Amino acid sequence: MDERIARRLKGLRVEREWSLDELARRSMVSRATLSRLENAEVSPTAQVLGKLCSAYGLTMSRLMHMVEDEFAPLIRRDAQAVWIDPSVGFRRRSVSPPAQTLAGEVLECELDPGARISYDNPPRPGLEHYLLLIEGQLEVSVDGQAHALNPGDCLRYQLFGPSTFATSEHSGARYVLFIL
Repeated sequence: MDERIARRLKGLRVEREWSLDELARRSMVSRATLSRLENAEVSPTAQVLGKLCSAYGLTMSRLMHMVEDEFAPLIRRDAQAVWIDPSVGFRRRSVSPPAQTLAGEVLECELDPGARISYDNPPRPGLEHYLLLIEGQLEVSVDGQAHALNPGDCLRYQLFGPSTFATSEHSGARYVLFIL
């Protein structure tokens, strides 16, 4: 998966005719890190992917769909792509079948206790999210407003600025994220 992500990241940059320096400026990710990512020397973190997706105007799910196989209307659980960021304790499963032409996406996500992921900007202003917390506790901050979620709570929001997902030291979280 890391090698496919690396190839796609390089392809996106080349398609736009951006140098590594230009992408570094747009994404606020160092040129050295970008080079190492594009050469699959390191695995991308959720935060770095978030910055790159913002620079490219893509959701992270859309980027992941671009590295997956052709569209099939049904995808069995054992065939769903899972991406892991061990540096923060984040696991992301693409539940919905990959489709570059369809907008809606469904993700199943897990954050370990004490995890925190912050995104500076949305990949696309006004991106609509529905977050349904299944287990644990989760604090979601959207544009500076914090929301404490318990199992069964659903948070609906649009992204225009920074967002943060955080768990307490004592409880992780499992949630389903619907993106439109």
